[in-house]
Amino acid sequence: MKQVTYSVPSIHCAHCVHTIEMELRDILGVKKVKADLASKSVEIEFEDPANEDIIIATLKEINYPPEI
Repeated sequence: MKQVTYSVPSIHCAHCVHTIEMELRDILGVKKVKADLASKSVEIEFEDPANEDIIIATLKEINYPPEI
């Protein structure tokens, strides 16, 4: 199991948090997602077949690109 945390400056409200969590949970292999409005960050726990490339691409696709 891998865990990553990304800074996502475009998180502005509870709707942003909900959208990010719902979209990332749909990725096969993602076990846990916690988006945080206060810190503008997203913490993800995942295993194969999920990987960071898929997670980052999904965040970009839903208009919440992470700062890497």
